Amino acid sequence: MPDTNVKQVAYSGPVFQAIADEHTVLRGQVGSGLHGVTTGADDRDEMGVCIEPPAYVIGNSRFEQYQYRTQPEGVRSGSGDLDLVVYSLRKWARLAAAGNPTVLLLLFLPADEIVVNTWVGKELQENPELFISRDAGHRFIGYLESQRDQMLGVRGRRHTNRPELVEVYGFDTKFAYHAVRLGLQGVELLTTGSITLPIPEPDRTWLRELRNGEHTLDEALNRMADLKDELSRLTHHSAWPKTADRKSIDLWLTETYQSWWDEKGLI
Repeated sequence: MPDTNVKQVAYSGPVFQAIADEHTVLRGQVGSGLHGVTTGADDRDEMGVCIEPPAYVIGNSRFEQYQYRTQPEGVRSGSGDLDLVVYSLRKWARLAAAGNPTVLLLLFLPADEIVVNTWVGKELQENPELFISRDAGHRFIGYLESQRDQMLGVRGRRHTNRPELVEVYGFDTKFAYHAVRLGLQGVELLTTGSITLPIPEPDRTWLRELRNGEHTLDEALNRMADLKDELSRLTHHSAWPKTADRKSIDLWLTETYQSWWDEKGLI
């Protein structure tokens, strides 16, 4: 008999799948394989962007994302499994303009990590500056801190302004790796306007060593603190604008949606 406790993956289903399958404009790997830091037992994380049909923009139907997982909802993915999310281009653009670290990776995917590409995807990758602003610094800091706290197994802050009083247990090296990676990539983005993928040496080897437990907790925390300080400085003093130019993004989105719909015979 079927397992009635298995939950359906959110935002899945044949209608959403058809939209994603037929209208994806850019898709590629965004997980540890992309960064060049794997253990051999990792799943594969992919992200895509699609342009939903007119009824889902102008009409009452709604599409924000499609998700697919090899494993059922609530079951941890393992080696060989695929976790895929395909955002509507409008939702992706909102997240990118706000500086979401994972979403921004699509702008910098190397050719060998791209699964699907179109003229829309090429335009995105040719114009990353449309979405880069100092807002990204705040997001990278927030994600770094979240990964650091999960690394430590934070149970609760007794004094939020005194991190030394956080009650912790353990040292999760995967969360440690992600925290340092986010710091490195955030600093590179706000310094150069790009994120090099996979992570260049010598940082890639250091991160792999960290994930394999070859660096101490103090080393990890010190690296995180230094990167957070540099991110904070860049968030206030880098040459990028404080926020993304949302009017320019809206204009690009409007023209892109209309061109895609016309090309596909949807309008």
